[in-house]
Formats: sequence, C-alpha cells, structure tokens
Amino acid sequence: MEVGRIKEMTRHPVKSMTGEKVQHTKVMPYGLYGDRSHVLLDEKESFLTITQFADLVQYRASFSGSESLDAYPEPQIVTPNGQKYMWSDLEWLKEIESKSLRQLSRKSYHPEHVPIGPIEEEHLLIVTDASLQSLSQSWGQDVDDRRFRPNLEINLFEKTPFVEKEWVGKFLRIGEEVILEVVKPCERCMIITVDPADGTKQPGLLKKLVKEQNNVFGVYARVIQKGEISTGDRVFVTEQ
Repeated sequence: MEVGRIKEMTRHPVKSMTGEKVQHTKVMPYGLYGDRSHVLLDEKESFLTITQFADLVQYRASFSGSESLDAYPEPQIVTPNGQKYMWSDLEWLKEIESKSLRQLSRKSYHPEHVPIGPIEEEHLLIVTDASLQSLSQSWGQDVDDRRFRPNLEINLFEKTPFVEKEWVGKFLRIGEEVILEVVKPCERCMIITVDPADGTKQPGLLKKLVKEQNNVFGVYARVIQKGEISTGDRVFVTEQ
C-alpha cells in the first residue's frame, strides 16, 4: 500500500551535531551515507553527545563535497557564532573542549561501514509529518523536527498521527531500490528537550510524550536492501 512520499532526508555527519538536509543520497547497509560517520570521544573513549554537552546541538556539520565510497568528503563545522571550520581544523575542537571541560579526540569511520554505537539502535529513524503536526498542536507550539534527529520524514497521504507505530514488523519500499524493515518504536530521552536553535531546555516536551505516547516518537528501521533515495520518492508499506 502506498502511504506517502519522502518529504525530507537528514544525515548527521558528526554525531550529536545538527545535520544537513539532502535531496538525494545513498542508503548504505548502516543507513544514510555518512550518517554519524564522524564522532567526538572523551578521555574514557565514550561518545560526546547532547546528553553530556547540550551546546553540541548548536554546532552544524555538513559534507563539503560529493559522495564517494573511497573516502568521505571532509565535513564542514559551523559553530554557534557562525564561524566555519573543516573537520581537520583544531579551533572548533578546542572551543568544544573548553566549553565542555573535556579532553576530546576525533574519530571517523569508512563510507562502507558505520557501526551501531555512533549509529543508534538501528540504521534509520523515521517520523511522519502527521505525527509532528499532532505533537505541535498538543504542545501548543511548532515542534522543530531536528529535536528528534530523524533520517526520513514521510509526507503521508492520509494524515493519521502515529500510524507509523502500526508499521512495526512490516517493510517500507522506497523509490526503485530501497527496502527497510521497521523494527521498533523509538523511545525518547532528554535530547528532544534541547532546542536546536539556541540550546535551551524545555523539559515539558518529554513529559508530554511520556504522558500521551508512552515516551515513543518515530520508528527505527533496518536496511534490507540499499540503493539510491531522493526526496519525493514514493513510500509503500508491505508485509514482506
């Protein structure tokens, strides 16, 4: 059954930084090309995330060149005050170290493989426009989709909020090539309370999700068949 079209696609070249919206990309075995392919590690070799350093969401990361399977184009980092650096520069890293009071190192993975860890529990996170609209109405203000860090936002033909939870155990066929298995709802944490625009915290959003949606929003999907994907691609829900 055709349920909608791909409205937006977002990848996060650096884990926990705000990512970039793309019109066309590859779906790799681990998810969207380059998603969470670069990470920051603290002294204990743990990932630095918004949970430990909320201001990280105000740093924006995007790839500075065309996609390649041999090596990633170098990410560009934009700091909260608008300064632009490359991943290899030290200035932005020293700034984050100073603000977070941590000694950090950088690590990147190969375009063919990003493991679970930098990628969250599954390869892709999917939300729908109807669910975002419903939550905005319930909360009384527009909800920035970046709070939820989705990879795919689906524009549904029938605007049924939270219908994506009914897709668990089913498959999504997207465009001509890509097949995903929807494996489970996404349980949320404090990260959604951090406004990506200014880093302020609004705990009421998480409380609302806990009360009204059993603390889940969006669904995780596993890549079954990789391929090319574009905004506007048709999305079908199938049993197999």
